[in-house]
Formats: sequence, C-alpha cells, structure tokens
Amino acid sequence: MKEKAIITAAITGSIHTPGMSEYLPVTPQEIAEDAVRAYEAGAAVCHIHARDPQTGQPTPDVNVFREAVTRIKSRCDMVVCITTGGGLGMTAEQRLIAVSTLKPELASFNAGSVNFALFHALERYKNFKFDWESKYLAMTEDYIFPNTFKSMKGFARIFNENGTKPEFEVYDSGMVNNIAFMLERGYVKKPVYIQFVMGVLGGITPSARNLLFLVDYARELIGDFEFSVCVAGRAQFPICTQSLLIGGNARVGLEDNLYLEKGRMAKSNAEQVAKIVRIAREFGIEPATSSEARKILGLKGIDKVNY
Repeated sequence: MKEKAIITAAITGSIHTPGMSEYLPVTPQEIAEDAVRAYEAGAAVCHIHARDPQTGQPTPDVNVFREAVTRIKSRCDMVVCITTGGGLGMTAEQRLIAVSTLKPELASFNAGSVNFALFHALERYKNFKFDWESKYLAMTEDYIFPNTFKSMKGFARIFNENGTKPEFEVYDSGMVNNIAFMLERGYVKKPVYIQFVMGVLGGITPSARNLLFLVDYARELIGDFEFSVCVAGRAQFPICTQSLLIGGNARVGLEDNLYLEKGRMAKSNAEQVAKIVRIAREFGIEPATSSEARKILGLKGIDKVNY
C-alpha cells in the first residue's frame, strides 16, 4: 500500500443512458457540478464524456466538452481526463477532436479492440426516456470497439503533439502486450499509467485473482508503472479496494456503476467518491490532492491546457 492514492470520478460516460438513472449528469452544467462535488469529496481527477444536452446521447461536440471542462477549471484545480473512447460508433477523428483542440493534461487511450457489449442491459431496463437509448444498447450485440495498431499509432501521435498523457484503458490481458509493443516502437514513453477496466461484457471479469494477474503480467512486460482500476457494476467497491491494498489507485463514478450499495442508487458521483475515500482511510491511505496527482503521473500542468 502507499500513503496517497489517486481517486478518479468518472462522471457520466457513454454506457448508461438517461432512462437508467435520474441522477446521471447530462448537460455541461450538470457534469461540471457533479465533478466539482466529487472533487470536494476527495477526487483528484475527473473523467469526462460529453452528452447532447437535450437527449443525453453521447456526442463528440467539442463545444460541449469545452463548456464542461471550462466550468470545472473555473471552480477548482481538478485534473481533467478527457475520453477518447467517446460514444460507441464514433469515428477515430471524432474521438480525438477534444484532445487536439482542448489539449488536456490527461486523456483515456484505449489499448486494443474489444467486443464492447451493452445489449444485455435491455433484459433489465425496459422504460427509456428517448428513442435512441434502446437502439444504442441493442446495436452492441454486433459491435466491435475498434482500436487497431494503426489507429493507436495515430492516437499516440496526437497525444504527443498536444502534451497529453495517456491513461491506457486495458480491458483484457492482450492489451498489456499492445502497450509493451508501442513502448518498444517508441510510439509512447514511460512512465506508463494504466487503468485496468474490469466487468465489461467482452472484457475480463472482475475478480481478485484476475486483478493480481493483470498487475503481475504488466510488471513482467512493462516494468514499473502507475495503475488504477475501474469496475463496471456491483464489484466496483470490492475490486477498487483491492487495488488500493496492492499499491494502486481507484476510479469510481456513475459511468461505471449507478449504485452506492445493493438496492440503493447513487445520487451523485460525490457519494461514490466519499465511500471509497472512507474505505481508503480505514487502511491509512489518504486521497491524493490534484497537485499530488499531477506529480505522481507526471502531468504537464493545468496552465498548459487549452480551455
């Protein structure tokens, strides 16, 4: 364990739809407000997706991104990690536009292709607010989230040009090898920051054994690195706690899990952040401040972003 851990709040994502929770932030104002509340609860980093303010559908609109992140920056010094996963079905160009335009300190970098499946949620959720929701979920039964070696090389170039550090999203063990390959070829550089994403249908399942395997495998191929864990669904808090206990960081938030505990929906990202902070402190781990997170991850600084 370490004395300081970075807590990330994934504010809205592109997985859950408005019909699934009345507490899911949609507008730039709601996203920024929830991020600031998460910061006040102990999150050093917020992970940001953009949504159409009228329908809640994931959007690549850089103006929506800009409004959300500018609002956050005006109220606190939180590290903003902008998605390049975007929404399912977006082109690589759409997924990258916020990085090349806004030049954030940190952005997600998906480390390989995966059968990113959400269609099974239709078995649980029946009543939606908007027509797009059920169609969006259903189409993932025949969908591959593409991150080829050619596209990853292009992503790395854009990240390097804009001084944005990649947060490598690893959904399965083969993606660790992809990162090692990109390091060997010089597309990306150390120190590496990895986020192990567990619980997405199509990727690795969340378990204590699987997380230990991923961390050990990455150490074997990459050497020293900083890592965080995020988990889709009910295993969020147990596996994020394990991450803290083995020297990692943790991501919580409504992108990954709509619940605070069994049968009780989270009313904000801040509630989930406050819970993981309480758990961390039980083990003598303090949440890192945003300044400490910048030092741990080697970020360029908030004064060098373009928003």
